Amino acid sequence: MPPSSRRFLFLALLSARLAALAAAAAAASTGDAAAMQALRRELAPPGWGPGGDHCAWRGVTCSPAAAGGPGAVTAIELPRRGLRGDFSAAGALPALTRLDLSANSLRGGVPGSLGSLRRLEFLDLSMNLLTGPIPAALSGASSLRFLNLSNNALSGGIPDELGRLGKLQELQISGNNLTGVLPPWLAGLPALRVLSAYENSLSGAIPPGLGLSSELQVLNLHSNALEGPIPSSLFQLGNLQVLILTLNRLNGSIPESIGRCRGLSNVRIGDNRLSGAIPASIGDATSLTYFEANTNDLSGGIPTQFARCANLTLLNLAYNRLAGEVPDVLGELRNLQELIVSGNGLGGEFPRAVLRCRNLSKLDLSYNSFHGELPEDICNNGSRMQFLFLDHNGFSGSIPTGIGGCTRLLALQLGSNNLGGQIPAEIGKVKSLQIALNLSFNHLVGTLPRELGRLDKLVTLDLSSNEISGQIPGDMRGMLSLIEVNLSNNRLSGAIPAFGPFQKSAASSFSGNAKLCGDPLDVDCGSIYGSNYGMDHRRISYRVALAVVGSCVLIFSLVSLVVALFMWRERQEKEAEVKKAEAGEVVVAAPEVVASTVFIESLQQAIDFQSCVKATYKDANELGNGAFSTSYKAVMPSGMVVCVKKLKSVDRTVTHQQTKMIRELERLAHINHKNLVRPIGYVIYDDCALLLHHHMPNGTLLQLLHNDCNTDGEKQKPDWPRLLSIAIDAAEGLAFLHQVATIHLDICSGNIYLDSHYNALLGEVEISKLLDPSKGTASISAVAGSFGYIPPEYAYTMQVTVPGNVYSYGVVLLEILTSKLPVEEEFGEGVDLVKWVHTAPARGETPEQIMDPRLSTVSFAWRRQMLAVLKVAMLCTERAPAKRPRMKKVVEMLQEAKNS
Repeated sequence: MPPSSRRFLFLALLSARLAALAAAAAAASTGDAAAMQALRRELAPPGWGPGGDHCAWRGVTCSPAAAGGPGAVTAIELPRRGLRGDFSAAGALPALTRLDLSANSLRGGVPGSLGSLRRLEFLDLSMNLLTGPIPAALSGASSLRFLNLSNNALSGGIPDELGRLGKLQELQISGNNLTGVLPPWLAGLPALRVLSAYENSLSGAIPPGLGLSSELQVLNLHSNALEGPIPSSLFQLGNLQVLILTLNRLNGSIPESIGRCRGLSNVRIGDNRLSGAIPASIGDATSLTYFEANTNDLSGGIPTQFARCANLTLLNLAYNRLAGEVPDVLGELRNLQELIVSGNGLGGEFPRAVLRCRNLSKLDLSYNSFHGELPEDICNNGSRMQFLFLDHNGFSGSIPTGIGGCTRLLALQLGSNNLGGQIPAEIGKVKSLQIALNLSFNHLVGTLPRELGRLDKLVTLDLSSNEISGQIPGDMRGMLSLIEVNLSNNRLSGAIPAFGPFQKSAASSFSGNAKLCGDPLDVDCGSIYGSNYGMDHRRISYRVALAVVGSCVLIFSLVSLVVALFMWRERQEKEAEVKKAEAGEVVVAAPEVVASTVFIESLQQAIDFQSCVKATYKDANELGNGAFSTSYKAVMPSGMVVCVKKLKSVDRTVTHQQTKMIRELERLAHINHKNLVRPIGYVIYDDCALLLHHHMPNGTLLQLLHNDCNTDGEKQKPDWPRLLSIAIDAAEGLAFLHQVATIHLDICSGNIYLDSHYNALLGEVEISKLLDPSKGTASISAVAGSFGYIPPEYAYTMQVTVPGNVYSYGVVLLEILTSKLPVEEEFGEGVDLVKWVHTAPARGETPEQIMDPRLSTVSFAWRRQMLAVLKVAMLCTERAPAKRPRMKKVVEMLQEAKNS
């Protein structure tokens, strides 16, 4: 064939090939368009219009255009959009590599059509309402690396067909109703790094060999019905970092090979049936931060090798069969915050060495055989102790006066010991006592100290079964928060003081005191102390009766006047609603308000509760949407503007404990700190709770940083001194919360409010108190915190902590410095603001390159201050919680930066 003919043939073939490619691209484009329109109809995502280029829709990514046509859809990312409907049409997008529909309201089953997506690498359908089995057809998505189906209602077993997903790196199927066994093929996945299947009904053994064929780093299988031993293969290659197996039926011993994992930070194996000794090799796991092995059948002593784990923050060995003493070397653990060894056979004297752990906040030695006297310096200078549980031991001697140094103590349990002497007056200095003071079943003598009345936060007081004598001091009426009291079986005498918590208690709370009289005991003081006492008592009662009658007449007159005014205003409102209805406006019937109060007397006439409720019906009134509440602007008939926070459905349980909730809100209303938002009232109706606050005219820090215009529509000008002042205000507010033993649940820029002078106030403080973070967040069905601000350890601990608050605040600082959101697409896949800043040196970028140039280039002084604040933010966002500074130190560093 002549060269010219061959050239012609080649060009013809090339043209045909290009034409075929163009036709295929056009066909694919047509298929994508049809699939995307189907998704739009079913899901109705915000920002997806009926027409136009689907590649321009919010959350959609397409490949570059080819052959003159639109590109193929490669990613759909629509988390937290409130989506409902059928999304099986996504299976008709052959080029799709990422599909994220997490945290929506999707129902039905997982579409098997997704298995036809050969290029799909990332599939996240977690936190929806999906039901039915995991489809075996998903095995067709052979490129899958990340599969997350957690927190749905899926049932059935784990399909064996998924074993074909050889590239799978993360498999997360926790929080479902899955049954059956963990399939053996999990041990053969060569790329598996994360396996999370907790909170299901899985049974059988953990597959032997798991961890030998892959770089397994995280294994979380808690709250199942797994049996058999913990495979030693998990630790053989030394890659494991997190092991959570609590609440199963595992038996056998802790493998000696656990020490191979130098990067192991979190071991939680409590509530199983493990036996044998804790291996000494545990000391080789030098990165260990949390070790929980409570409620097992472990024996032997507490290994001294724990002292080599310098980062150890929590050691929980409660309710085993451990013997011996608490090793003195544990006092070298400077980062230890909780030491829990209750319910064992430990003995010896009080382990004074652990008091050298400067960060120790919880010490639980209860239900053991410790003896001897308690140390005088049990709470030395700078002690951070919050929970001290020493009950059910054999401690003797007197309660040390040094107990007055426990200025952060929330609960003190010394019951069921052999303690004698008097209750020291110094105990009245522990004004932080809130949860309980239990000194029952000892040999205490003398009178009750008047200083007990200073414990105005204490809820539970138990001094029963001692030898305390004398009268109950009237000063105890200062215990304003008291709910439960037990003074039974002592030698108390005289009349029980007239005090609500006393009279509301059962008679058994004061029984066993032969010379005690008055309510709630059915004992007349006159019968014990003679007729004169009775005459005086009747004389006093007569005066009181006259006073009560006079007060009732006055109150009746005032109530009649208020009712008349209320009826007049209600008639006006009804007439106004009739006019609105005639004008075509929608009138929503106001619900019945169950309880409502305004704490500030001067505002009681200015606030209308029905107006507060109605404001939450209109989306136009919405100011912001947080993790636990939605904020609304409410204009009162008086003209006053109020911010109304409506607690979300996950928090409605607080409305079932109205007494506790109201008491806590009233206390917070009088909290004295300029950088905290204080509640001014509340409204409870239809199982909903509204919290009322002063309206903040300048919005939030989130709006200031990321809105181009202010509330008046004017262009915002960056102002570093103002931003630094806001950062310091927020830090001072958070430091004060930590000082009064309150952990915030949602530190973020959206919860930092700005008043008319741009002073910063930290919001949602009352929500943190109502949900009681001291109990952890297991009872909260929502994640504690806002996306992008949650510390990395929360994913494994599910505990809100002080160091976690510091991390979240550090994210806020980075947000101020960079003017970037905590999570942005420009950072790249799997990278948030913290990681983007911390990895800047590896990318060859200087600090000046990551800071907002609109601020850092204004002046040398601003730049110098920003660099100093950047160092503080880097410290706050350290990955290891123990390396983060306390908020008090953060405030000091920020003040130094401001003055530099």
